[in-house]
Amino acid sequence: MDLVLIEGLEVRTVIGIYDWEREIRQTVRLDLEMAWDISKAGKTDNIEDTLDYKSVSKRLIDFVEASEFGLIESLAEHCAQIIRDEFSVPWLRLKMSKPGAVRGSENVAVLIERGSKPT
Repeated sequence: MDLVLIEGLEVRTVIGIYDWEREIRQTVRLDLEMAWDISKAGKTDNIEDTLDYKSVSKRLIDFVEASEFGLIESLAEHCAQIIRDEFSVPWLRLKMSKPGAVRGSENVAVLIERGSKPT
């Protein structure tokens, strides 16, 4: 199984359950592993033969910036669904982080896997 990775994609959005969080934009960070057979692109050197990580990133940035979720769990689930539905990714692992959400911690995050992991 080949993987296409997007690491450390930071986006500012409205996220959180507290009133003060609904009035500001906070940073969320996405780390993605997406199953994709890259062998054809490796031979042809053609963007049409691979998963275009720039297109995936742009779609996620647009969605996350426009969203206003209470929980990172909900945001992560919606992002995973977009990737699977719009880019035909059969399996992905998504880590959704909210840096600084808990005083004294560097980060809080959820890690989800969706789809069937190819072998």
